Amino acid sequence: MVKHGLQRKIQYGILVFLGLSFLLPLLWIILASFDPNAQQGIKMPSTWTIQNFKDVLGDSSNLRSFGVGLILSGGQAILVVLVSVLAAYPLSRYEMRFKKSFLLSILFMTALPITAVMVPVFQMFLFFKMQNSIIATMLFLTASSLPYGIWMMKNFMDSVPIDLEESAWIDGASVWNGLRRIVAPLMLPGIATIAIFTFSGSWGNFFVPYILLQTPEKLPASVTIYQFFGSHGMVEYGRLAAFSLLYTMPSVVLYIFSQRYMSKGFSMGGATKG
Repeated sequence: MVKHGLQRKIQYGILVFLGLSFLLPLLWIILASFDPNAQQGIKMPSTWTIQNFKDVLGDSSNLRSFGVGLILSGGQAILVVLVSVLAAYPLSRYEMRFKKSFLLSILFMTALPITAVMVPVFQMFLFFKMQNSIIATMLFLTASSLPYGIWMMKNFMDSVPIDLEESAWIDGASVWNGLRRIVAPLMLPGIATIAIFTFSGSWGNFFVPYILLQTPEKLPASVTIYQFFGSHGMVEYGRLAAFSLLYTMPSVVLYIFSQRYMSKGFSMGGATKG
């Protein structure tokens, strides 16, 4: 009994430590963003102000970087979801000769680090004169996220009973209508999960835009956040915290918005015809 109680205390201690590891940086960001004299340490502001937010939002380059980030991340999320649904459908519904090998190849590509292919990708961008192109960068980010998106989408699609589609086909629906009106609505949890994961991964991606985009006007917020770090160790902590807090908002809003659909995804799970 004593040993069991000690084990539980250790487990709770580890959980508390992990929780504080995430909570303390967030607490610093919130407090420092309203502190005109913010420093590295966590402290209550002697004077609360929103001047840091005014300075960040008053800079047109910051607003432009947020816009570029939304274009890159939003466009990538939409493309990954659309292509993943279309690619996952035949993998889930049809029997193919090299299906297992293809799925194993997709699984392998999900583990391939993006840094391992950046040198040939950059050379390809130079050869086709696509460097400093937001659209080309978005397409590359989409391609790099497709293996994970297809793999996950296929697993979500496997959980949708094919009997529902067969009933629709009997009623005269085409394969496309069955996918759009029956399978996709039942997969809303999976679609929302993949969209959030893709958007969040792209929104926080520093390395790829830093390599492929060259002019400051085309850099997303994930890269321009480093403008608050001076070349001689000087850091504008208040503006950095305010920028960081604003930087987290799109992912948080997307997650909250998608919660409306997460509970509806499998509401038709028992709708198969007998």
